[in-house]
Amino acid sequence: MIQLSVAGKRFGHKLLFENTDWLITPRDRIGLVGANGTGKSTLMKVLAGLDTLDYGSLIVAKGTTAGYLPQDGLSLSGRTVFAECMGVFTELHAMERELETLTHRISELDHESPEYADVADRYHSLEHEFRTRDGYSIEAEVGRVLMGLGFRKEDWERQTDEFSGGWQMRLALAKLLLQKPNLLLLDEPTNHLDLEARNWLEEYLHNYPHAFVLISHDRYFLDVTVNKIAEIWNKRFWFYTGNYGKFLTQKTQRNEQLQAAYRNQRDRIEQLEVFINRFRYQATKAKQVQSRIKELEKIERIEIPPEEKTIHFSFPQPKPSGRIVAEFVGVAKSYPAKAGNNGSEKEVFRDVSFMIEKGDRIALVGVNGAGKSTLIKLLAGAEPLTCGEFKLGHNVEADYFAQDQYKELDADARMIDDLGAASPRSTQTELRSLLGCFLFSEDDVFKKIAVLSGGERGRYALLRLLLHPANFLLLDEPTNHLDLRAKDVLLDALMEYSGTIVFVSHDRYFIDKLATRVFEIGDGKVEVYPGNYEDYLWRKQGGSEKQNEAIRQQLKITEPATPPTNGNQPSTEPAAKTRRMNPIKRKKMEDRIHELEAQINRGETVIANCETAMQDFVSADESQRQAQELEQHKTTQAELLKEWEDLSQSLQEAD
Repeated sequence: MIQLSVAGKRFGHKLLFENTDWLITPRDRIGLVGANGTGKSTLMKVLAGLDTLDYGSLIVAKGTTAGYLPQDGLSLSGRTVFAECMGVFTELHAMERELETLTHRISELDHESPEYADVADRYHSLEHEFRTRDGYSIEAEVGRVLMGLGFRKEDWERQTDEFSGGWQMRLALAKLLLQKPNLLLLDEPTNHLDLEARNWLEEYLHNYPHAFVLISHDRYFLDVTVNKIAEIWNKRFWFYTGNYGKFLTQKTQRNEQLQAAYRNQRDRIEQLEVFINRFRYQATKAKQVQSRIKELEKIERIEIPPEEKTIHFSFPQPKPSGRIVAEFVGVAKSYPAKAGNNGSEKEVFRDVSFMIEKGDRIALVGVNGAGKSTLIKLLAGAEPLTCGEFKLGHNVEADYFAQDQYKELDADARMIDDLGAASPRSTQTELRSLLGCFLFSEDDVFKKIAVLSGGERGRYALLRLLLHPANFLLLDEPTNHLDLRAKDVLLDALMEYSGTIVFVSHDRYFIDKLATRVFEIGDGKVEVYPGNYEDYLWRKQGGSEKQNEAIRQQLKITEPATPPTNGNQPSTEPAAKTRRMNPIKRKKMEDRIHELEAQINRGETVIANCETAMQDFVSADESQRQAQELEQHKTTQAELLKEWEDLSQSLQEAD
């Protein structure tokens, strides 16, 4: 489809890459990776025909159609959302109009005339092509793509210019997917998508019939969509087979091989140089010296590029809080009615109750507009409750990172100076390393905050907040505008952080690694799920019910068959033997019993702590809350004991 030969590209005086040979074939699924500034987006523009190479050649096969989605900057107006998407099918619309015209002509012409035969032939060939290209289902396809990318049906008739920049980029992506070019070029397509839309896009790309090249800072997204990795590193291209996880393994192996080859070459060069210097002036060795000089000149030197520094950043650990960090009791939140909304207020939450405990790392998930940011604002005290009660626990101090946190910064200060004032004990080297972690390198650290882009200011605001974190962090999309390396630094630091975290992120890998509980927000409710995002999906897909059903099936032990008897005569046939339980089923039951025993022991400790806490009177309200909490724990404990007894009894009967 597309072939690069000895390709090179500069950006100003900076060489991005050179001597690149690359062939993109019709079924390739390629992830393009590399550090910021290595030329990934520039290369995408070259492949799309929007930019040119400075060296080498680009050959595009006949019939290749490329569809390019930039990171941002697209704006649509003048049509409704649905009409904008239908506009990509201009050829099919023209075919449909011609089919209508041909239908009218066929009805008017004499069936015996030669003209009728020509028109009928044209109609049949055109109708076949129209059907082959799914012309009869284009409206259904538009609806499927719009729904998958998060556009509700009521949004379809809204004007495109009513939507924000992020939704405009979603619409541009929808149009590109509907066009189905045979080479998709997607530059960070997940930037403006929530988790549900990302999951849908993963499935769509998995079934996409043509090739695509994509840039993404979402590790999980790369892992499940691509089967090749092209890395720009040290101004050269390196190609790997497999997804991003396999690429990391192969890259480590390649670096080890390169280091070994470099050491061997250095040893040989030193041997040659020692021989040459030792026998240079001896006539009897002149021929051998000349031979080694020629060998030395022919050696193509292996270059070891500078390794990326491994930066480990630990937040200062905050002072401990009480066991209960925050609690919602019957909380509701609504916003006043807007003009044109039939006078009805917008309800976000109703009768929401939950408890956040010390050490929780809670991920908030839900479709865009469900109320994730609103919940974080309520926890931060930045929004008032409509009704209900919100309590912060003992010694709890909250820090809130909003998506527009950068507005609180001093625009006239230089980053390095502002960060130094926030962390006076850090050296200039340490400050520059931290700024480098968050993608500010070299002379960027001396920029004034006022000249930074929105994404850059967001990254800097996050770094500044985390230098001295409180014991209750509320982070609204902290992974926005971070590359893979910066996300890893942030993730490692948050996993070592001893406080409590509530966060919103659309990065699946980040959520899976960090979250210990998931709060699903939607329809005015908050549903609480234990575990990370994988556990949440498992439960949503009926995993818990399926496991319980499997256990119930395991408990069905065949009863011995009792043969009929005549009157009081004992049967002379031997009694049937009880079937032995399958060893695999037995092992699962035993494992579940051990798990229940551990949970029951922990529950007894929690109940004992609650009973001890109730002995110290604080207030009538606090005593009532403690009593309710104790009752909840006892109810849970009773359910666990019942399950343990049932399983133990079944195991004894099997024996």
